[in-house]
Amino acid sequence: MNAPTLVLVAAIAILTTRILDLMLVFNLLGVSGALDFIHRSVQTWSLTLIFLASLVMLCVELRCAFVIMKGRNWGRWVFLATQVISVSYLWAASLGWGYPELFSIPGESKREILRSLMTQKLPDILVLFLLFIPSRSRLFFKLQ
Repeated sequence: MNAPTLVLVAAIAILTTRILDLMLVFNLLGVSGALDFIHRSVQTWSLTLIFLASLVMLCVELRCAFVIMKGRNWGRWVFLATQVISVSYLWAASLGWGYPELFSIPGESKREILRSLMTQKLPDILVLFLLFIPSRSRLFFKLQ
């Protein structure tokens, strides 16, 4: 059974946003800036752990996109879990509850931080909407 258009759009959106994010970061930082960021990210064990966890999450999200195209139900649930984990961590780190501040969202107030976080996560929220809400998407995953 071919995947519905909405499911394909969601999977392609996952791939596109992740690859585009990486390209924009490397374009913004350049080679020396990227190497400096990596160097700062491995200064302590906690920074290294968070940096490696973020790379693992990126790989998991990319894998989820390909699995979703094949109609595997667990792919959309794992993608949802990665989003919950990333939003929770960014929220906590931005409010100063988590370490380090290197991976946080700047803001004056909780409301401003939350608004910025939701703005950054809006593409992922739309992808989750495409995977879970339309009846054709749910039926596709149920039949596979």
